[in-house]
Amino acid sequence: MKKILLSLSCLFAMGASADEGMWTLYNLPQAVYETMQTEGYQLPYDKLYKADDAIVKAVVNFSGYCSGVVVSPDGLVFTNHHCGFEAIRSHSTVEHDYMLNGFYAKSYEEELPNKNMFVSFMVDQKDVTDEIVTPRFKEMSKADREVFLDSIENAWSKNVKSADSTLRLELKPFYEGNRYYATTYRDFTDLRLVFTIPKSMGKFGGETDNWMWPRQTCDFSVFRIYADPKTNGPAEYSKDNVPYHPEHWARVSMDGYQEGSFAMTMGYPGSTSRYLSSYGIQERYLQNAIRAQVRGVKQEVMKRHMDASEAVRIKYDSKYAQSSNYWKNSIGMNKCIDSIGLIGQKQQFEAQLRTWMDNSGLYKDQLDFNSMQSVYEKRQELMKVYMHFIETFYRTDELSTRARFIHNGAQPEGKGKRARYTFKDNNETFDAATDCEILGTLLKNFREKVTNKEYIPAFYQTIDKKFGGDCQKYADYLYSNSILMKGKPIYLNKKSFKKDLGVQFGLDLTELMGALRTEMEKVSENIDQQEQLLCAAKLRMEEELPHYSDANFTLRLSYGQVKEYNIGGHPSGYYTAAPSLHQKMMQGDKIEDYIVEPEMKTLMADASNKQKANPYRDAKTGQMQLCFLTTNDITGGNSGSPIFDGQNRLIGLAFDGNWDSLSSDIFFDSKLARCIGVDIRYMLFMMDRWGHADRLLKEINAQ
Repeated sequence: MKKILLSLSCLFAMGASADEGMWTLYNLPQAVYETMQTEGYQLPYDKLYKADDAIVKAVVNFSGYCSGVVVSPDGLVFTNHHCGFEAIRSHSTVEHDYMLNGFYAKSYEEELPNKNMFVSFMVDQKDVTDEIVTPRFKEMSKADREVFLDSIENAWSKNVKSADSTLRLELKPFYEGNRYYATTYRDFTDLRLVFTIPKSMGKFGGETDNWMWPRQTCDFSVFRIYADPKTNGPAEYSKDNVPYHPEHWARVSMDGYQEGSFAMTMGYPGSTSRYLSSYGIQERYLQNAIRAQVRGVKQEVMKRHMDASEAVRIKYDSKYAQSSNYWKNSIGMNKCIDSIGLIGQKQQFEAQLRTWMDNSGLYKDQLDFNSMQSVYEKRQELMKVYMHFIETFYRTDELSTRARFIHNGAQPEGKGKRARYTFKDNNETFDAATDCEILGTLLKNFREKVTNKEYIPAFYQTIDKKFGGDCQKYADYLYSNSILMKGKPIYLNKKSFKKDLGVQFGLDLTELMGALRTEMEKVSENIDQQEQLLCAAKLRMEEELPHYSDANFTLRLSYGQVKEYNIGGHPSGYYTAAPSLHQKMMQGDKIEDYIVEPEMKTLMADASNKQKANPYRDAKTGQMQLCFLTTNDITGGNSGSPIFDGQNRLIGLAFDGNWDSLSSDIFFDSKLARCIGVDIRYMLFMMDRWGHADRLLKEINAQ
C-alpha cells in the first residue's frame, strides 16, 4: 500500500519495481506476473501454480507456524533452525544435547519422530464469497456469523474428506471479511528430524543480531516426511512408514545471485494489517509498548535462571526465543511508526478517501470515521488491561496454564464423586523455581501497571491479607502447596478443591477474562464493521489496480530483487561473507551471542579461503556468501519460506526482516523493507564440512 494512489498506478503502468504484496497464487493478477517478468522471472505463468511441475507443489506449511520446502524425491524438507527449535529441544537432554551440539541421522532408522508436528500441502483454493455473503449473512451478528461459517466449513470439509480422506478444508476471510476463500490441504503428520547444526550457528547472533543487518546466521534445519508404504499418502507415525515421494520438489541451485537478481518467496505469512485505519495503528502502538514492557520483565528472570543451569537452559531455550522475538519486534515496530510518521500518513489517506466518498457518494452512509474514532477510544482502556492480562497470565508459567485450564471447558475424567483432573508429568518442559519467580515478578508488574481497580483480580486481596502484599510469597505458596502442582488426581467434589488457592487463582483469572471479553465485544463488532468498510472503500476507489489481501497464514507469493538499502547515506551491502562471521566469532569473549565452538572458527577460517571454500563460494564475488537481502514482502510465518530465482530454483530460505522495516506488518516501505535470507550454499557447506552428511547431499543433488 503506497502513500498515494498515483505512485502505485505509475509503478504498475510503467512495469517498474513494485515489490509490495503477498499474493494468492490461484488468481495471481496478470499485471503482477508481468511485473515479475520485468524483474527477471523466466518461466511461464503455469509454472507457479497450475502445471504438473508447478513450484507451489514443493512448498509446505510447517507445523502451523512456519513455512518450508521439499528438496528431494525422498521427502526432505528444509525450514529454519528456529522453526525446528522445539523439536530439537524436545529430543535434547543434558547427556545428548542436540540443541547445543547439533544432530545428524546417518540412516533412515536414526531419524527422530516428533509429536504434534506436521507439514501441509495446499491442494486447491477458490473464491466462495458468493456462496457465503448473502443478504441474510450481512444481517447476522458477529457471533452468529462465526457459528454459520463454522457449520459451512465443517460441511464442506466433510464433503472433501468423503472424496479423499487425506484432505481437509479451511474457510477463511480475506480483504477484512469482504471476500471468503476455501482452501484444501493434505497433511502429513509423520515428520522426522534429520539434521540440525549446533545452536551456536543456527541461532548465531541471538538477540544481539535479531532483526538486524548484517547477519551471518545459518538458520536452517532438515526434516523428512514419512508416508504410508502402500499409498505414499499421509499416515500416523509407524516404524513401517517410508520416506514420502512427492509429486514435485525444488531443485537447489549453486549459481547464486547478484544485486538486481530476481527473488521470489512462497510461504505462509501469518498476519498483516495493511488496510488498518490510523486509529487502529494507534491501538497497535499501545499494544506493542505493553508487550515489550511485560516480556522484558519476564525475560530477565528466564535469562538469569538459564545462565545458572544447563538443564533449565534446555527447557527454556525455545520459550525464551519465542518471547524475545516479538518483544524486539514490538520495540522496532513502534520505532518505525514514529520515524516514518505512519499515523500521519494514514490520516492523509483517510482524508483523501473522505473526499472520494463525498464526490462519488459511495460508502458515505456506511463508513463513518468519527464513529470509528469514538469506538476505538472506548476500547483503549479495555485494551490496556487486556494486553497486560494476556502477557502476564498466558504462556508464561505452568501454574497459570493449569489454573486457567480447569476453568475453561476442560473435560474431567470420571463422573460424580470420581470426577477429576490429572495433569500429565511434563517436568521436562518447565522448571518450578524459574516459573515461580516469573509468576511472582509478573504479578507485581501487573498491579503496578493496571491502575483501574475494577480490573484487578480478586486474588490480590489474598495477596494483601495473607502475604502482606508480597506477590512473590504468594507465588511461592502456590507452587509449593497448590494441588495443581502435586502431580496427583484433582477431585472436583472435595472441599480441598474449592479452597485451594491455585484453583481460586484460576477462577479469578477466568472471571476477569470473561468480563473483559464481554466489555470488548460491545465495541469490537462496530470496529470490525468500520475497518471492513474502510478496506472495501479503498478497493473500490483503486479498482483499476491489483490488490492483495492481508496475510492470514494461507499460501502467498511475494516477488522482488536481491538488493541492498541505504541508511543515512551508508549502503548496507546485499550479502555477508565468511570473513565477517569469523570476525564476529573473535568477539565471543565480549558478546555472549557470538560465542561458538572452536571447530566453527576453523570452519569459517576455511570458508574465508577461496580454495577451501570450493565448491560453495560464489563465482562472481569469490566469497562464500552467508546471508543476503531481497525486497520480498514477508512477515511472521514466512520463516523457512523458500527463496527462488527466476527459474524456480532454490537459492535460500527467508528467516528474518531488518530493523528498519518492522512497521511492515502495517505499512510496506519499499525503500527500507528487506527480507533476510540464508544462502543455500552456506547451508550445504555446513552439511558437508561440519555434518559430513554425504547421503543427504547426494539426495538433494544440488546443481
